[in-house]
Amino acid sequence: MSKADVIFKNMCSDILENGFSSEGQIVRPKWEDGTPAHTVKQFGIVNRYDLSEEFPALTLRPTAMKSAFDEILWIWQKKSNAVKDLNSRIWDEWMGEDGTIGKAYGYQLGVKYKFAQGEMDQVDNVLWQLKNTPYSRRIMTNIYNFSDLSEMNLEPCAYSMTFNVVGNRLNGILNQRSQDVLVANNWNVVQYSLLLMMFAQVSGLEAGELVHVISDAHIYDRHIPLVKEMLERPMYDAPKVRLNPEIKDFYEFTVADLIVEDYQTNPQIKNIPVAV
Repeated sequence: MSKADVIFKNMCSDILENGFSSEGQIVRPKWEDGTPAHTVKQFGIVNRYDLSEEFPALTLRPTAMKSAFDEILWIWQKKSNAVKDLNSRIWDEWMGEDGTIGKAYGYQLGVKYKFAQGEMDQVDNVLWQLKNTPYSRRIMTNIYNFSDLSEMNLEPCAYSMTFNVVGNRLNGILNQRSQDVLVANNWNVVQYSLLLMMFAQVSGLEAGELVHVISDAHIYDRHIPLVKEMLERPMYDAPKVRLNPEIKDFYEFTVADLIVEDYQTNPQIKNIPVAV
């Protein structure tokens, strides 16, 4: 069975059995009909995924890995905030009149800073350090830029990555302030696992462990029956996921370079309501 399934089941069971409900509180998110979107949550979730053992994709329901890969390339490789540069429609709810999501996500990664080795953006700084100072304890990114928050259509949820090389293994810590567990948990895990794999491959390293830290891991009230049904589903073996080994430059990866094999899953859960 997929270890990601086991981690997901344990996390969801803990949230449902021991979590804190926002019922009775004033909450910002609302459902499409205007009803307040309440949640049950746990604080400070930490999940660990060893990419050298297996790729952490859920089999309880399918994760659209090509679409997830496309979005992580949009943010980290294209460094774009323009919704037209993304092949899916997942950002339409947050698109402004100018066709962008404001100064969020990819925009922040494209901002140039003065580093010791010269002027470059955060992504290029990570790539430079992994090749030149791989054992540094300062290889990190952060897109939660307080000076630009008022110009972001959505403040970043997954906001920082810290990279750390142990021997020949590239490990990473993903910090996330908030997560809609049903909608986004495995989507984010898949994305940042692939990012770790890409950075490792172009730096001559092996992908190691992804540690996912979630400050506010929540399940929305209208998602609870869907999550409970998922928890009763059978689990299958993790798929085989790899990247085109010919790619040696981070900026040359395309969605076509993601290879997914033997991905057996339960049926998709359709029409999941999304609170905005």
